Amino acid sequence: MNAPRVYVERTLAVVKPDAVEKVKEIEDIILRSGFTILQKRTLQLSPAQCSDFYAEHYGKAFFPSLTAFMSSGPIIALALARENAIAYWRSLMGPVNSTKARESHPHCLRARYGDSELRNALHGSDNFTAAEREIKFMFPNSVIEPIPVEAAVKDYLNRYVNPTLHKGLTELCKNKPADPFMWLADWLMKNNPNKPGLSFGL
Repeated sequence: MNAPRVYVERTLAVVKPDAVEKVKEIEDIILRSGFTILQKRTLQLSPAQCSDFYAEHYGKAFFPSLTAFMSSGPIIALALARENAIAYWRSLMGPVNSTKARESHPHCLRARYGDSELRNALHGSDNFTAAEREIKFMFPNSVIEPIPVEAAVKDYLNRYVNPTLHKGLTELCKNKPADPFMWLADWLMKNNPNKPGLSFGL
């Protein structure tokens, strides 16, 4: 009997104007964290569009500053997918206030790339309903369908695991050690593609 198919969640990530120059680094961390980037779009929102996107914050004291900042330059919208994508992306971003995040969660993305509570580098959807709405906002023609988890797994293996394993097996054949299993284990520890990496303490 076949095991039930597992589906991943989608969430929206936005690289804000203050972090756009670091998008390559941020994307690399996203991919190494097991996400698949389903869609990517660079755009600049008008103040009115920002007001619509952040409509749930309308009337709050920070709302005018938020919409002014988010419309001040280009942003990059990313539709991400993986198991528990919403919670995992929010954990990876860290606390909203980048200044406080550097004290409490120094390895999170907002601590690394943000400056303050307003200029905090990244946005992530709060929940499933928000994720659906925000993805539709940024990618109006997107179709929300379940994605099998094996698609995300295959992408991660092809990007990071297979190239390293291929190199390790090639070196193993060249060296012909007496204990090939221990040799390969040591080689993989020394040539881990995630090192030097970020320890997010999640």
